[in-house]
Amino acid sequence: MALIRFSKYIQISLFIILCSCNDQTLTLTSLNGELKFEFEKNGAFKSILDHKRGINYLDASEASYLMSIRIDSSFHYPEAMVMRDSVITLKYASDMSAKIRYAIKDDYFTFELKELHSAKPLDLITWGPYPTTIGDVIGETVGVVRNDEFALGIQSLNLKTLGGFPYQENDCMPEFDAFSQDDITNVDTEDQPHVLYRIEAAKPTQNGSSLQTYCRNRHRDRIIENLGHDLFLAPKYDDGGVKGSKIAFFGVSSEKVLETIGEIEIAEGLPHPVKDGKWMKLLPEAAASYIIMNFSEDNIDAALEVTQKAGLKHLYHYGKTFDSWGHFKLFEDQFPNGYDGLKTCVEKAKNKGISLGIHTLSNFITTNDPYVTPIPDKRLAEVGRSIITADLDEHQTDIPIASPEYFNQFKNNNLKTVRINDELIRYGTVSKEAPWMLLDCQRGAFNTARSGHKKGTAISKLLDHSYKVFLSNTELTKEISKNIANLYNETGLKQISFDGLEGNKSTGLGNYGESMMPYVWYENLKEELKDGLIIDASRTTHFFWHIYTRMNWGEPWYAGFRESQTEYRMKNQPYFRRNFMPGMLGWFQMTSEISLEDLEWMLARSAAFDAGYAFITSEETLNTHGQSDAILNLVKQWEAARLGGAFPKHLKKEMEDLNNEYHLENRSENSWHLFPTKYASFNHTQKVRQPGEPLHTAHKFENPYTEQPIQITIKLAEETVCKNIVVELDNYKKIEFPITLSDNQILRYEGGDKATVYDQHWNAIKTITMEDDAILISNGSHTLTADCTFLSGKASEIHIELKTFGEPTVLNTTN
Repeated sequence: MALIRFSKYIQISLFIILCSCNDQTLTLTSLNGELKFEFEKNGAFKSILDHKRGINYLDASEASYLMSIRIDSSFHYPEAMVMRDSVITLKYASDMSAKIRYAIKDDYFTFELKELHSAKPLDLITWGPYPTTIGDVIGETVGVVRNDEFALGIQSLNLKTLGGFPYQENDCMPEFDAFSQDDITNVDTEDQPHVLYRIEAAKPTQNGSSLQTYCRNRHRDRIIENLGHDLFLAPKYDDGGVKGSKIAFFGVSSEKVLETIGEIEIAEGLPHPVKDGKWMKLLPEAAASYIIMNFSEDNIDAALEVTQKAGLKHLYHYGKTFDSWGHFKLFEDQFPNGYDGLKTCVEKAKNKGISLGIHTLSNFITTNDPYVTPIPDKRLAEVGRSIITADLDEHQTDIPIASPEYFNQFKNNNLKTVRINDELIRYGTVSKEAPWMLLDCQRGAFNTARSGHKKGTAISKLLDHSYKVFLSNTELTKEISKNIANLYNETGLKQISFDGLEGNKSTGLGNYGESMMPYVWYENLKEELKDGLIIDASRTTHFFWHIYTRMNWGEPWYAGFRESQTEYRMKNQPYFRRNFMPGMLGWFQMTSEISLEDLEWMLARSAAFDAGYAFITSEETLNTHGQSDAILNLVKQWEAARLGGAFPKHLKKEMEDLNNEYHLENRSENSWHLFPTKYASFNHTQKVRQPGEPLHTAHKFENPYTEQPIQITIKLAEETVCKNIVVELDNYKKIEFPITLSDNQILRYEGGDKATVYDQHWNAIKTITMEDDAILISNGSHTLTADCTFLSGKASEIHIELKTFGEPTVLNTTN
């Protein structure tokens, strides 16, 4: 009994220390003594302290409060605050009050809204903004701001508590790069270059930063702007409203941020994906590269062999995977045995230490899916509704409606489809004046049944996407999430990318809907499947941060290997770093023309930013490219060196520069030589000049390395034929290539007495013997000229690439 009395005495004393009240100040102090909140009696913040160092990080330029209330679009702030028995009571004007249960943990506090009394229904509540003077590093998505010594962070502890502030009524946070504009406080996205960085749980301010989350009361239907529609009916949604909204707020030394978030995830029941008991966010494999190749039951062995040659452990299917999206029935040509056939592929891969993944487009629903045809699901997302104003038979092609407002929005109206009962109908346009009519209608669209309909029957405008698909409401979104989880549970797939996650705005919940889909999917997975699961997406939200392994985007379709979305890929890297995300470069496509130099340009960036990537290839490309084995071996060597920690920090910083080129050669199992290279290129084109005027093209070249034979690659453009190619150094060292080259052929000379001719796919055609000695290029500035005799038309062109090598650095694995 004495021990029990002593224990109670300790608890009471500790509570008095951690939660003290006097005439002026109310305080909370974390158990480790690092974070301290001080409040005035009216509920305003007095300080947010790094308690051990005695530094107040509150930006006191204007008042801030623990929780604010919005009613009828007007904010209300507390006028009094009482702390008693782990409950904070906030009193507002007009007899409004809130009870917030708080808990004091080692590194953080939690706050949960338990009761709220108000004569009028609330719009929403906000936790913050909490203004701070920390502006060094602002993790806008993860909700952490930090300097060299201390970090402050906010975490939403459930789905409905959104990272951010209700800047927009559709609950979609502003999407742009706030860190690249002059006015960092401006959240107006108009005329801002669009990127996927949202101003969410943390935001830059004039004096530093702010941290904020909020929760909306969704007790009624609302009209919002959404997915390209100025008028969109966001239906009410019963999630308990603002009660139960919960956050964590932490303050720790900057090096402890990730550790603390991991502790919060475990203690507060957030998703916490692991591999072999270790948090995925901390493992090198979180940024592992992978092969994208469309495997099938027939060619899975070949695809696995390619993955092994590349030294990678993840193989991903992208392309014609499903007959339809929604129910996710597998494409029979590739998986004739359905889920069982895919499971066999997964088991084959597992036996080789490789995991398989499949690409989805989230809640996109194809028009041939059972959710659409032959009987459309009532849970297909709607823009809004009206009623028909007269009886219809099954043949009428002009449909009278009471109101046109949801039907005449054509900015994002790709399928022009309405639903009346179980019939889908497509329409051409809407009459310009009353009586309102849908004109030129196609009845029984998407193989639904034509039927008659009575006056006064509801007519719904379905929401769609430019991919010519329909979308889901909240309940159908949850069901589709479970469909995808079922696919993974039955087959054992271990990688997913939530592409098209923005489609879940169709729920009318904004970022809430985007987080909901992967959360429901994750919660419905078998526990054993979650171990080592790779989850990525093209975009993220504050809550989704806890679920996914990494964000990975950057597409290869828009330009050359080096050029496609390069700026976006590079901007992603500081975004990842400030938000504690593993680095990823996005998708790169191996074409049949790619050079080893282009590949190593990408691989050097992967090493520089410690960022993985997706490498897209195919059987056709691999069989066509003459250097496929060399390409896969380069991928293998660079990835092994990167994941092995072989690149020192100072070298990675140097390698971040896109103009710096490198070549990696394997020395032994865990050791490599990294050669810096100087790479330059110029074009020589057909010219028309006066008789006797030189036709050559000159180019300045700086060799920063020691004297060596210059390496020359000459590529011919389409419809170009030439002979007698001459390259001259400094107007006196000349080398001639006594050969005729034609369309897209490549000539490569690496010194010595031989040069090789390749076709455009790098298949060696022949070797030519050189009569001249190699051109030695010394350290310093030089001029190179190129000339040839063109045998083709005016558009003739050759492309000359020059390369020299520096002394190698020896790299050894450290992991």
